[in-house]
Amino acid sequence: MELFTYMEKYDYEQLVFCQDKNSGLKAIIAIHDTTLGPALGGTRMWTYDSEEDAIEDALRLAKGMTYKNAAAGLNLGGGKTVIIGDPLKDKNEEMFRAFGRYIQGLAGRYITAEDVGTTVKDMDLIHEETDYVTGISPAFGSSGNPSPVTAYGVYRGIKAAANEAYGSDSLEGKTIAVQGVGNVAFTLCRHLHEEGAKLIVTDINKESVQRAVDEFGAKAVEPNEIYGVECDIFAPCALGAIINDNTLEVLKADVIAGAANNQLKETRHGDILHERGIVYAPDYVINAGGVINVADELYGYNRERAMKNVEKVYDNVARVFEIAKRDGVPSYLAADRMAEERIASMAKSRSQFLRSEHNILSRR
Repeated sequence: MELFTYMEKYDYEQLVFCQDKNSGLKAIIAIHDTTLGPALGGTRMWTYDSEEDAIEDALRLAKGMTYKNAAAGLNLGGGKTVIIGDPLKDKNEEMFRAFGRYIQGLAGRYITAEDVGTTVKDMDLIHEETDYVTGISPAFGSSGNPSPVTAYGVYRGIKAAANEAYGSDSLEGKTIAVQGVGNVAFTLCRHLHEEGAKLIVTDINKESVQRAVDEFGAKAVEPNEIYGVECDIFAPCALGAIINDNTLEVLKADVIAGAANNQLKETRHGDILHERGIVYAPDYVINAGGVINVADELYGYNRERAMKNVEKVYDNVARVFEIAKRDGVPSYLAADRMAEERIASMAKSRSQFLRSEHNILSRR
């Protein structure tokens, strides 16, 4: 992999390699773009097959955070960290404290958070060495479990998608198929049920499915059946790449809107949805409630303020549809354009030289 060629092609700013022999830390921090503000993105710990795989994952995820944060209306850029190692066996206090010092050395260019393979406890250890971390324990002023807030944002986004498809954002009487009933999706089901939607659910965890059946009167189906059920809205809240050649043959929904990441297996599948007139709410726009919530911690967490900002997921999803119609493009492309237009506009207003840049954490 020719790193500088790749970074130049996709306009990455910085790639930082961090190692600590004592603790076994091997981390890669990728900073994609800081036009809007410091880069915010979680720390992922994973057993990568190779160092090159880890680098590619960090770069890919960092760029994704640039778009997600920009589309969410946050004054934050995009970054990501991957730590090479088994999160079940290789963690230790020294590792995360060493990593925290590397973050501190970036002087606010990068702010981290919890991600796959890391926990609130790990963030607390990082916090011992730096203030540039969110998602720490509530005792430190954190927002706590982000799942309910993410779910509320997805619920708001589904309403915006329903309004695009049906001319009304009411979900009463709508049949909604929810794939996955984990922490986020279960709370989402509660919101949908309280508005009068009819739920069809599935999950590999039978206990989670039964809980949804008992509490919300949901109909349960097997995991491989959820794609072909008769429904108005399909809400993928589990696996990525679930909009693909096979599922497109059987999907009957008018709307696809859910919490899962990377829902399109390939971009051409988004083109197919557009051609068929299926309303698709791009995943990184509709599931941004969690990052909006943790971003509020940078100002001293205020739940009321955070929830008001999460409500704007509705407006962000609606704006995607406006751009799609304006430019005659699929919604997944419209989402990218929304993010890119905001970054480009802000870049023109932030061109002045400042000897000492304003630090977002100085407001706390």
